[in-house]
Amino acid sequence: MSDGFASAFFDALEPVLDFVFPPRCPSCGAGVGRHGGLCAECWAGLAIPAEPWCAACQRPFGGHGPAEAGAICAPCLAHPPRHAGIFAATLYTPVSRKLVLAFKHGRRIAMAPMLARLIAARLPSDDGERLPERLIVPVPLHRWRLWSRGYNQAALLGRELEKLGKGAMLVDALERRKRTPSLGGLGAKARRRALAGAIGVREGARAQLEGRDVLLVDDVLTSGATTDACVRALRKAGARSVRIACFARVLDEALDHTNETPGAIAAPGAT
Repeated sequence: MSDGFASAFFDALEPVLDFVFPPRCPSCGAGVGRHGGLCAECWAGLAIPAEPWCAACQRPFGGHGPAEAGAICAPCLAHPPRHAGIFAATLYTPVSRKLVLAFKHGRRIAMAPMLARLIAARLPSDDGERLPERLIVPVPLHRWRLWSRGYNQAALLGRELEKLGKGAMLVDALERRKRTPSLGGLGAKARRRALAGAIGVREGARAQLEGRDVLLVDDVLTSGATTDACVRALRKAGARSVRIACFARVLDEALDHTNETPGAIAAPGAT
């Protein structure tokens, strides 16, 4: 069956599927126009990072930060990052949290295309990289966690980004060499201690990484300890540059107590 015929076949079946399984918003369950979309209220609940932001890590400065291009945030000045930028689809808000939990722990893997499209929209399109030669590398899971969960959510996002033309997937470039405790609730220092020596490059992938630009993919970026360990391993293996792409980025300082978001814009299609 050709791709064109398959696409036409599934398009023809879509009204029937919509009748049997009415499209629902994956965040709140409200009815939506078609599968793979959010309702207007949940779109409005997403906070998308916007300029002005740090030239090194894309941390939004908000209304009280420097407005000039090329400004660097205080954390990056104190500890210059090894990565070449962090590109997040959204900030971590109640709506994005629901989506992440449904995708990561609720086995809603059909959400991967929608989440990947939101990530892809934030990636720079004119950055000097030759996209067909860029490698997409997911943050790895330890084999025990992979077996218990059944899938690596970062790898699912990476596959969808590959389909969108954002690079070539190298699914097993990184490996978790030891089982680490859940990092939720741990501080930055405790996370770094837990990850010490836990992530490395698979020996057979070193030749493929040499001199290549890498897009490191994860679902959520919290303290950055996990991605820092991945970036360190990739650069040590010879990667030319490593950009980080994620769906949600935890930046509590970018969200005020009224849930308005300085340094962010409303999601496309929000009302």
